[in-house]
Amino acid sequence: MINLGIRAHDVKASSLDELVQTIANKGLSSVQLALAKSFPDLNTSLGSLSPGYGRYIGKAFQQKNIEIAVLGCYINMIHPDLKERQKALDRFKEHIRFARDFGCSVVGTETGNVHAKMGFTVDNFQEKPFSDVVESVKELVKEAREFGVIVGIEAGVNHPVYNPSRLKRLLDEVNSHNLQVIFDPVNLLTVENYHLQNEIFEEAIELFGDRIIIVHCKDFVVEEGRLKFAPPGKGLLNYDLVMKLIKPKKPYIQFLLESTTEPFIDDSIAFLQEKYENA
Repeated sequence: MINLGIRAHDVKASSLDELVQTIANKGLSSVQLALAKSFPDLNTSLGSLSPGYGRYIGKAFQQKNIEIAVLGCYINMIHPDLKERQKALDRFKEHIRFARDFGCSVVGTETGNVHAKMGFTVDNFQEKPFSDVVESVKELVKEAREFGVIVGIEAGVNHPVYNPSRLKRLLDEVNSHNLQVIFDPVNLLTVENYHLQNEIFEEAIELFGDRIIIVHCKDFVVEEGRLKFAPPGKGLLNYDLVMKLIKPKKPYIQFLLESTTEPFIDDSIAFLQEKYENA
């Protein structure tokens, strides 16, 4: 049976209790929780977290047998304004310090953008942005090591760590087991390379399959020359291959639905269950 969860802010709910109950009713076992996105009326700014905060929210999920697999704290770790960059890093480090109180061991992010306004730019692919990512990740990993927490890094084509070889290089240069990988296959694809998805995924597993701790599940379609996200099973992603690569290598790993909202959640759950069982 697939160990399946969802990104919590993709579930519509007006309260913590409603959120937890809705996820439990779907039979899902875990979430990726981005506090600011799931609880916009709650103070989630730097300095707001405490053990009580973490335990209150964590307990609500635990009572319904739902694990907080990842605390999402997606920051621009190479923000061009150095004050803003440090503020972002400090916010991530605060999540690290209190992650255990949420019952969570992973804090996740992508690798940022050379521009304050996030979005695709080839400027991210230069050497300087990558070296800045290395320095920021080292700072986060140092904090994570002190608190026994994992920094989960997600590669993506909109970021300086945009392909499997760059992610492998980041892992090698940081050189810490407190740094692991959140694997999102779709995030490695563009309209130029999606037809090479099998080779890209096989390369990723070859380079860092042992470091993958979470798998994000979404799909994609190509419309008007652009790659657009879609719910699992509604697009072109080769899930037969993804499951074949992941299942034997990573038993019981948590798969998390992403960019999948109603009315597509139930169909996506059934689709992923079938692909996993047949892998």
